[in-house]
This record gives sequence, C-alpha cells and structure tokens, in this order.
Amino acid sequence: MTSRPSPPPGNTVRPKRRSALLPTILVVAALVIAIAIFSGYYTDFLWFNQLGYSGVFWTERLAKLLIFLAGFLIMALGVYFSIRAAYKARPIYAPDSAREDNLNRYQMQLEPVRRVVMIGVPVVFGLFAGTAAMAQWDKVMLFLNRVPFGKTDPEFGLDISFYTSTLPFFGFVVGMLISVTVIAFITGLLTHYLYGAIRLTERGIFTSRQAQIHIAILAGVFLLLLSANFWLGRYGTVQDNGGYRAGAMFTDVNAVIPTKAILAAAAIIVAVLFIIAAFMGKWKLPLIGTGMLVVTAIVAGGIYPWAVQEWQVKPSEGNVELPYIERNINMTRDAYGLTGMEVTPYNAKVDAEAGALRQDADTAANIRLLDPNLISSTFAQLEQYRPYYKFPKTLNVDRYTIDGKVQDAVIAVRELNPAGISPDQQSWYNQHLVYTHGYGVVAAYGNTVTSDGKPVFMQSGVPSVGKLGTDTSYQPRVYFGQSTTDYSIVGAPEGTDPIELDRPQGNTPAATDNASDETLTTFTGQAGPNVGNWFNRVMYALKFQSTDLLLTNGVNEKSQILYDRTPAERVAKVAPYLTLDGNPYPAIVDGKVKWIVDGYTTSSYYPYSQQQQLQEATTDSLTAAGGIAPLPNASINYIRNSVKATVDAYDGSVDLYAWDTEDPILKAWQKVFPTSVKPFTEMSGDVMSHVRYPEDLFKVQRELMGRYHVTDPTNFFKNTLAWSVPDDPTTEAVDKQPPYYLSLKMPGKDKTAFSLTTDFIPQEVKNTDSRNILYGFMAANGDAGNVKGVKSPDYGKLQLLQLPDATQVPGPGQVQNTFQSDPTVSEQLNVLKLGQSDVINGNLLTLPMGGGMLYVQPVYVQSTGSTSYPTLQRVLVAFGDKIGYAPTLNEALDKLFGGDSGAAAGDVGVQKPGTGGSAEGGTATPGAGDNAALTQALSDANTALQAGQAALAKGDFAAYGVAQKQLEAAIAAALAAEGAGATPAPEATPSPSAAP
Repeated sequence: MTSRPSPPPGNTVRPKRRSALLPTILVVAALVIAIAIFSGYYTDFLWFNQLGYSGVFWTERLAKLLIFLAGFLIMALGVYFSIRAAYKARPIYAPDSAREDNLNRYQMQLEPVRRVVMIGVPVVFGLFAGTAAMAQWDKVMLFLNRVPFGKTDPEFGLDISFYTSTLPFFGFVVGMLISVTVIAFITGLLTHYLYGAIRLTERGIFTSRQAQIHIAILAGVFLLLLSANFWLGRYGTVQDNGGYRAGAMFTDVNAVIPTKAILAAAAIIVAVLFIIAAFMGKWKLPLIGTGMLVVTAIVAGGIYPWAVQEWQVKPSEGNVELPYIERNINMTRDAYGLTGMEVTPYNAKVDAEAGALRQDADTAANIRLLDPNLISSTFAQLEQYRPYYKFPKTLNVDRYTIDGKVQDAVIAVRELNPAGISPDQQSWYNQHLVYTHGYGVVAAYGNTVTSDGKPVFMQSGVPSVGKLGTDTSYQPRVYFGQSTTDYSIVGAPEGTDPIELDRPQGNTPAATDNASDETLTTFTGQAGPNVGNWFNRVMYALKFQSTDLLLTNGVNEKSQILYDRTPAERVAKVAPYLTLDGNPYPAIVDGKVKWIVDGYTTSSYYPYSQQQQLQEATTDSLTAAGGIAPLPNASINYIRNSVKATVDAYDGSVDLYAWDTEDPILKAWQKVFPTSVKPFTEMSGDVMSHVRYPEDLFKVQRELMGRYHVTDPTNFFKNTLAWSVPDDPTTEAVDKQPPYYLSLKMPGKDKTAFSLTTDFIPQEVKNTDSRNILYGFMAANGDAGNVKGVKSPDYGKLQLLQLPDATQVPGPGQVQNTFQSDPTVSEQLNVLKLGQSDVINGNLLTLPMGGGMLYVQPVYVQSTGSTSYPTLQRVLVAFGDKIGYAPTLNEALDKLFGGDSGAAAGDVGVQKPGTGGSAEGGTATPGAGDNAALTQALSDANTALQAGQAALAKGDFAAYGVAQKQLEAAIAAALAAEGAGATPAPEATPSPSAAP
C-alpha cells in the first residue's frame, strides 16, 4: 500500500474560497423585494389612517393574514406529515433488481438535500393553498359574523343566512380539505415509491404494510370528506341554475336530494371499511365497497335523476313543476326587492283630445328637454374655459329647489384634464404640483333653453356663480373626481407663495392657458398622507416608481400626496365588500361639492333565486358608447342598495351611510367593520334631498321584470306574457334603451316625484316580426325627502303600469320610425340640415300623461367644425298615432292636442319665430308644399349647395365663396318662409317652473 506524497514545503494547497457575489445578489434582491412590499403596505396604512378608516385596513389585512396562515398550515402540515410518514416507513433492504438499484441511486442523490425537500415541498403547496384561502376571506368573515334573515327556504326550512353565509363557508372548508388530502396522498405515494415501500415486481405491485396503512387512512379521510360534500350538495340544489328555473325543481326534490343523502351514507360506510382494513390487512371489502360507491354514484346520481326527468317530468312538466316555479317566482322577487312593487292596470288612451294634459300640468312643466347624453360638448364649448378642464361624456340629472320650485337639472363638474395641458408644459412638476384640480359645478335647467337652443344655466362660470351658490358660499375646487386618476402633491406652510394653478381670472372662455391669465392657490385641507419627511417620500417614490418625487424641490414639510382620487376607488377601498354603481354623480350640498355613490351588497347563494349576470344586465346604449361604466362581469341572485356613500370633491373624505338598515348582509359586515358605516339618520337633509334611486339596481330589476311581472306559475311556464326592454331607437347600434330620470306624477299618485323610468315591449322572438308596442312602464320613486335622518316612506317604491295585452300604444321603436318617416317632419328637418349640419335625435322620453302615453323627443342641430356643438332646435311629441313638431314644447303639445293641450308647459324649447307640423293618419298641416316662398327658398338653397360643391371640385375658391353666401341667404329665406307659411300656434303662458 503506497501513501500519497506530501506537497512540497511552501506549496500548501488551500481550499478554494466560495465567491460571495451570488449570496450578495440574493440578499440584495430579497431586501429590494421586502422593501417594495413594505412600502406598499406602509403607504396603504397612511392612506387609510389619513381618511379615518385605519380600522378597515387592520381588520381586512389581519383577517387575510390569519386565513392565509390557516390555509398555509393546513396544507403544509398535511403534506409534510404525509411525506414524513412515508419516509419513516421506508424498508431497509439491499437492491435486488436494476430498477431498485436506480431508486437507490436517486435516494443517494436526494439525501444531501432531503431535509430541504421535505420542508420545501410542503411550504410551496402551503403558499398556494394560503393564497387561495386568503381570496375567500369574505366567506370566512360572513360566516363568523352571520346575521339571520328571519326568512326560511321552502324546501329545507332553514334560515336564508345558512345559504348566504354558512353553506359557502362549509363548501370552502370541505373543498380545501379535499385538496389537502389529495395532494398529501399523491406526495406520500411518490415518497413510498421512491424509497421502495411501493415497488413493481414480476408478480405485480408490492406494497409494504406501513404504506398500506398510510394509503388506507388517507383514502378513508377522503371518503369522509366526499360524504360531507355529498351532504352539503343536498342544500346546494336550491341554489342550482341548471334547470328550467333556479332552485330545486321536481327532479331535484324527488331524485337528486334523496340520492345525495344515500351517496353520503355510502361514502361513510366505505371510509370505515378502509380504516378497518388498514389495521386488519384485509382489502376485499373496501375495494368492493369502492366499486359499489362508483356504481351507486353513476346510477343514483346520474341515471335515476335522468330517468325521472325524462319519463315523469317532461310528459307533464307544466303541472309537476308548478309548485317549484312558484317558489322561484316568490324567492326571486324577494331577492331583488321586487316583492312590494305596486302593479297598476293602465288602460292607456290613444286618442289625443283637447285639454287632455290639464291634470298633468305639473309633469308637463318639468319635462326634461336637455339630453345629458348629448350636450357634454355644449357644456364644453360654453363652460370649459381652458383646455386643461373637461366635462364627462355623459352628464347627470339631478334636481334643485330654485325660488321655491323643484327643478330638474343637468349637472356636471368641470374636472381637471391632464391631457389638455399644452405639450411644452407636460413636465412632471406641472403634472403633479401645478395642475392639481378642476373648478366648479355647471348646471342647466332641464326644461329650458335660450332662443338659439343653448342651455339656460342655473350655475356656471369661473368664478362660479348662480342659483346654487357662488365660489364663496361653496367650495368649488375639485381635487377628487371621476377623471382624476394621477397623483398630485399639494399643501404648503402659511406665507409660502402658491404654485397650484387655480382658475382663469376672468369669467370669459379662452382658447389658451396663458399663465398670466390664471390665479394660483394652495390646498388648505387634509386630503392625503404627509410626504414632508424623507422616509415617507422614499416610500411613495417606491410606490409610484418616481425619482422626481424624491428629488423635486416642490415638496415641503406640509406637503400631502393625493392619489386613488376617483369616488369609486375611494369607496371601494374603505368598503371592500360593496359592489359600486357605475355612475357616481355630483351635488352641491352643505356648502361643498360631493360625489354620491350607491353601494350594493350582493350574493349569488340566495335559494331559488334566478341568477343575473351583472355586466349584461347593466349594459345599454350609454355603457356601450363609453358614457357610463357597466358593473363587473359577475353573477348574483341577491342585491340591495345597502349603502349610500359621499366623497368630498375637495378633501376626498368618505362617509358611508347604512341606507338599507334591514339588509342582513350589511349587518354582518357592520359587525366586521363596526365603526366604518354610519346610520343614515346622520345624513344631512341637504344630502338626503339629492339621493336618487340607483341606476344599476334599476337596470337589474327591469331585466328580471321582463319575466317576473308574471306571478301566476301557469302563465309563467307558458312564457307567452314575457317582456323585454326596447332597444334605444335613437342609436344605430342594437343596444338597450337606458332608463331615464324624470320628475313626473304617476297615475294614482297625488304628487310629483323624481323618478327613474323604463319601458317594456313584448319579448323579441328570433325569426319573427315582434310588435314594438308598449306593454308596460315602470318607475322607481327616488325622492328621499330633505329632512335630516328622516327617509320618505315613498322612496324606492316601484310602480308598474301594466297596459292591456291587446294594447295599441306604440312602443319607442314605432314612435321613432313615425317621426323619421312622416313626410312633413322630414321635409322641415331638411331645412335644418342645409349647410351640412347634422340633425341629432335626443332621448325619447315616455310619460304617462293625459290618460295615455306621451312621447317627447328633443331634436338638436350641430354644424360641422371642431368647435361645433348641439343646440336644441325642435321638439317632437307623440300620443297614440298622432305626432306634433314645433320649435317649443308648448307649441308641439298644442298641435298634438288640437290646439289646446291644457298642459301650460310654458315656452320650453327654442324661443324664436317659426313652428313645426303635426301629422295624423298621413294628413299634414301646412308645410313646404303649401308655401311657395319656402319651396323657392329650398330650391335656391339646393342650387347654391350644388354650385358650391362644383366650384370646390374645380378649386375655384372665389366661386365657392359666392355660392356659400347664396346658400346662407337661401337658408335665411327658408327659415323666414317656414315661420310665415305655417299655422301659428296659440300663445302660451309660461309656468313658474319653466324658466329660471
């Protein structure tokens, strides 16, 4: 045996030093990730704390953390002990085959990292399980804080809270435990195979005694959990939406529910057999039991219910399903707040008689002619003032008391438009420190325009002035709004020169944002976390990934950072359990501009209630055009407008008011967050007066009412009385007509109410010519009153006017078609189109007046050009088969009702000479055909138009200019001839509420 030679002196071999670069990189990366995560949580805490909702922050995050830890530990420990048990049960033997020799080689390679793997694998699975469990935190919190509904389901007689709070939690727990068992079984099985407790031999599969016990126990646990799942599935049948209607139908009650109970019992028996076999070593009975369980599941869980459905239900479905259909009707109407609806038979007249509107003078005086969906550009051209301001695409409708009279108003906030800042001013400093807010509210009378068709403003200007206050009587600055999505840094010590651009100095629109014409200001409220110290600045620089925020000299010790600035974002963060209406709206209340946001508590677990897809139900022509956001893509079968929230446009403060005090789901969340929601009795009378019925809730309800206005199970099953919401006839796209806010007095009521309304026509059937006639009209009372802490008992009441099935009242589509096809109306609209102007149809309003249904539609004209905007020029009205057309609503109504409508609506509409026409059965009032001067003027205009086009094609601009002058002269002559040649309307007496 030879010895290894020693190294020569002075040449000692030293061990290689491991490079410190990789560990350093890993430590630095870990620190960066940790700091980034910490900055997110820390800045969130500052945001909640500044807003006064730190309790929500801690409660939500602590709940999620504990649920994460529970899910993590259950999964990790289950997998770890399964692997550990399999490892400890490994056999000790010498390999006797090539396969086992390979396994031994794998074991040797794994041994150095075995402890890491045995801990790492459970940790990885635990992280996934904890994350999944954390996402179900709302189910856990509702279960722990559940509140009884005081109502029971008709099948099992259990309180509704069992289905909305208890059953989802049990389902979550059982589902998670099944996942843990399955993963523990798989990882244990692999460990047994790796270490030889389970191996393939020439005689088959060899399994050690310890492996058999391990597998049998896990199989038994799985079967016990499967039994629990079968048992819970019995209750889940009343939530099923797979049948004819939601809930447990005949087959479910008589076949599915009993068989699920049988399967639950069978699974327990087989589980016991497995556990016994684990210790006795006899596997025949559990294997037979498993086979029988599979056969039972196929026969009892599939074939038997199918046979009952095919052979017992289908031949007489109309009879056997009736009791269960009745359950579905009652529970669905209750879940969506439709139970207390007042149904009024309305035998609508179709003959327009003189004086028919005399009893509806109040409604006529408040008919809204300004279309909030069209006049955003009108507001912009008249009231935007600077490019860095903007108005939303769709304005809002509200009401204000002016000189003792309640007036419908079209209202909008002049918000900041960062995209409107000139390109040479688009620096970080300007975007975040200078251009920080919008300015003022603009509101116009809904029923009045000027002589040239422009809105009459009740509040306007910069500085803000009007009937709603001045910029000294209310705070006009808007730091929080629907288009304010970027962060701003505001605030400074007293005596510091202001840097925030405030508003133009004069009350005159300007096309440029010249700094010399602007005033400056400094924010003085408390609206955001302080970034005056270096630590907070670093945290927010990390949050927004901005070095400018860290290095700028525009930040001082009083600086605040404003972010999450839209009303919906702020309410969603402080009330994470709410689904929010897609259309927050502004109001001047208590000397402030506040956004009012409607919040809904929802559930998809209400028994026997029909599921509704929120996004589909709330999508209409406005949401499709991008004017209003639809609700999320989620399915529900229970909804309540449980919370009204306000967001201050100046300081961003959020107040939550418990509006539906009887909602058990809200009560449960109030137990979770006990200090976040105030009673509505603390809501001021001023805010109360601007509460309205929420739009998205109404859309969901009207979608259901197409079927659920029918309460007789037999007729419901036949589905011959189904309705649908008509398509919007004013758009080319096929989208549903949106609901409209109107002040009206419904039949049978003694006072006018601010209401949300919709029409119903027969349900459209594919490949058939469905009649577009009116079958129903629904209105929701949106007047909550104006007294602090006192809610009007009429608020939220739904009233459905049900027209006879044989009604001949035209629907919106028919009325719009009549307007467009009437020769007299078309001929006179051509006058408005001269000069390449566009004629735009406004919203087609339906009003139950005069014992019938009155339709009113404003007609706008918009010239070509980038600065053009729509102006109201004509009003179309219809009653039965008659239509009227005139520059003013009063004239149009008088023409429609034989010269005397009796409405005393006032000169609502375009106040200038000229009149329109009406048609009945194809007989037109005098128009262009009876007026030689008008005919000649139209001919001259056509000639001038053609001459101008020909000159333009040749490039002869001099001739084109001459032709344009001739065209203008011809248009003027046509307008004059139109006024002189038509039958003059009776002089109207303005009503007190018709004009400012």
